[in-house]
Amino acid sequence: MTTAPPGTGLLRAQFATELEELAAPWQAEEPPAPRLLVLNEPLAEELGLDPEWLRTEAGVGLLTGNRLPPDAKPVAQAYAGHQFGGFARLGDGRALLLGELTGRDGRLHDLHLKGSGRTPFARGGDGRAAVGPMLREYVVSEAMHALGIPTTRSLAVVATGRHVQRETALPGAVLARVAGSHLRVGTFQLVRATRDDALLRRLADHAIARHHPAAAGDPEPYVALYRSVVAAQADLVARWMLVGFVHGVMNTDNMTISGETIDYGPCAFLGAFDPATVFSSIDHGGRYSYGNQPLAAEWNLARFGEALLPLLHPDLERAVAIATEVLGEFRPAYGAAWSAGMRAKLGLARADAPAADGLVDELLPLLQASHVDHTAFWRRLGSAARGESEPVRGMFLDLAAIDDWLARWRAHHPDADAMAAVNPHYVPANHLVEEALAAAVADDLAPLGRLLDAVTRPFTPRPGLERYAEPAPDDFGRYQTFCGT
Repeated sequence: MTTAPPGTGLLRAQFATELEELAAPWQAEEPPAPRLLVLNEPLAEELGLDPEWLRTEAGVGLLTGNRLPPDAKPVAQAYAGHQFGGFARLGDGRALLLGELTGRDGRLHDLHLKGSGRTPFARGGDGRAAVGPMLREYVVSEAMHALGIPTTRSLAVVATGRHVQRETALPGAVLARVAGSHLRVGTFQLVRATRDDALLRRLADHAIARHHPAAAGDPEPYVALYRSVVAAQADLVARWMLVGFVHGVMNTDNMTISGETIDYGPCAFLGAFDPATVFSSIDHGGRYSYGNQPLAAEWNLARFGEALLPLLHPDLERAVAIATEVLGEFRPAYGAAWSAGMRAKLGLARADAPAADGLVDELLPLLQASHVDHTAFWRRLGSAARGESEPVRGMFLDLAAIDDWLARWRAHHPDADAMAAVNPHYVPANHLVEEALAAAVADDLAPLGRLLDAVTRPFTPRPGLERYAEPAPDDFGRYQTFCGT
């Protein structure tokens, strides 16, 4: 055990002490040969951590949970969740909350490990993680942050020097990630299942203080909490949809109270636009397809409302009515966020809203019919706003239809500069992610570094990164992702 040098901050144990019923004290597994693969130096500095110290043996010990400050209380968190619709009691089977750090923004941030070994919630799993999936989470979560989408973030990936067995033996790794907190809808579901209303109230008060402090001053603080989470999730999922992000496993244990994206297992970005797109190998029915994500979020929020019922009103019938009313705010909030975002992507934020929305409704079937690459389309549409139409026209099979649409769109005088500010030049395209991960597993981190350089500055086109802005090659084929457990 060791303390960090002066200026690196101290780990608090707020969750471990305030909600000890939901915290199982545990220690991270000792890696036989830890080796730092990638470190997020800007994030480290935001947390008040010294990047140079994190590269030392002691710093890597912190990043693997093996050399912690004396007062640290690492815990595995307990929660439940509806997994593809079926309820289960769960918990951090291969993860640990090391504690909370106060960042330079004055806010608390969880420091959390993934792949740190079996815990009491492991349910037969080995508790470990492989290099590839941990680097995937690093790349995609940092890309999401750069896109302005609320998300957990990745601080570091450390190779353990131990192989983990999946379909084959793979090199193991631990991810150190950071979040506003790891409170989930499933956390509330677990407490509601215990029928411990006092603990439920303490959990809700903890969530309010941590994420939605304005609710504390409301005459009905728990109704205000529900309303705040509904609004945060409506905005979050709209942002996913606007950039073509497919989460892949929107179980209630993967929906945060903070409104941050969490769990980058079978996630991916759209190539060809199609609402039915599913990347996850375990989503056989398309429950969490790209187009179903708003409905999945609404369903999850209904489960959150059910968990909060004892706090919403003493009378159950009245509590249900309140929850139903608040949940009813999701669709209008999502619709407003989606419509505003699409108008911005079209460069029509100042245009007549009904006319712009009508253009959106006509555009999406055209994209789907021609299998148009989602990210490349919006970027090339920006060029069309500057008078260069051929690149975007060349993406469509029905030239007459797209020419007609472009003419009506241009009649509203789209703002090309505004489009460039919201339509990314680079996202973690699936073929590039797989290329970088395959190289990293073979100990070549250069492709990963180039990909990170592109996606962490997504709105700035740069010479030498042209291939990072192109659609997947025709021979890339159908893409499938896996949870990595």
